[in-house]
Amino acid sequence: MQENGTIRLFKRGPTAELRLVILVLIALSLLIVDSRWRSLEPARQAVSVALYPFQRLMFAPRDVVERINDWTDAAASARTEKEALQRQRIELAQISTHAAQLAAENQQLRRLLNVADTGTQPAIAVQVLYEPPNAFSHHLVFNKGTSSGILPGMPVIDEGGIVGQIVRVTPFTSEAALLTDDQVAIPVQVLRNGLRLIAFGGNVSGKVEVRYLTADVDIEADDTLVTSGIGGLFPAGLPVARIERVERDAASGFGVAVASPLSHPERYRHFLVLRVDVAPQASTSEDHLDGTQSE
Repeated sequence: MQENGTIRLFKRGPTAELRLVILVLIALSLLIVDSRWRSLEPARQAVSVALYPFQRLMFAPRDVVERINDWTDAAASARTEKEALQRQRIELAQISTHAAQLAAENQQLRRLLNVADTGTQPAIAVQVLYEPPNAFSHHLVFNKGTSSGILPGMPVIDEGGIVGQIVRVTPFTSEAALLTDDQVAIPVQVLRNGLRLIAFGGNVSGKVEVRYLTADVDIEADDTLVTSGIGGLFPAGLPVARIERVERDAASGFGVAVASPLSHPERYRHFLVLRVDVAPQASTSEDHLDGTQSE
């Protein structure tokens, strides 16, 4: 039988079931041969090499997504770690600052104890509660008052010298005017020659002044002023200030000596209040008031 110029020997080919069986047998034969003699390894490698670009192309979107996820996770982890390190750095800085502050306060307390031990005047240790917000006065409020024996007029000192004077008290707090406040006037003397003067605060910020100096007064820069003890409130010999300059006014004939306090109330929180006898001063003030009213 001839069809399209081709001679066919059979009218019908093998059935589909037979073809399937033949193909299965061929596949099993190939598997057995390959498992025993590895004869199909070159063909397998050739097919694998040929299919590799297609495999990479198929897996490319997955790889891109995985890399994006990895990068996002790494960025989030780095951000979290950075924030944790910043918090740790801030905490360590706070701990270091607090430790340095405690060490400085400890050293200052030791110096205050030395001052209290070497001094002949009994003293009360106080701590600063706050500084009143007043631009026209220089005051400090302490954590002890009349219940601890503090009275108005008592001097306040640190290891450098005179800090100020108690001007107001309550049962549990006290307020001191600093040496640079215009309420404070301290009898002093020049340590070099014993010249007695009065030191005032108020006119120059952070300084004290010795006013109304005549031309023949022997005072010069770098002279140290100490308490003279006159008046009884400030014990004699306590450091007060060091002269910075002496200004002369040719027109008036008087001069002014500007001095820097030797105490440092702006640096410390702990001070000593000297327990001096202020009763005579109070009675003198009352007598003066009575005399003024009677007049």
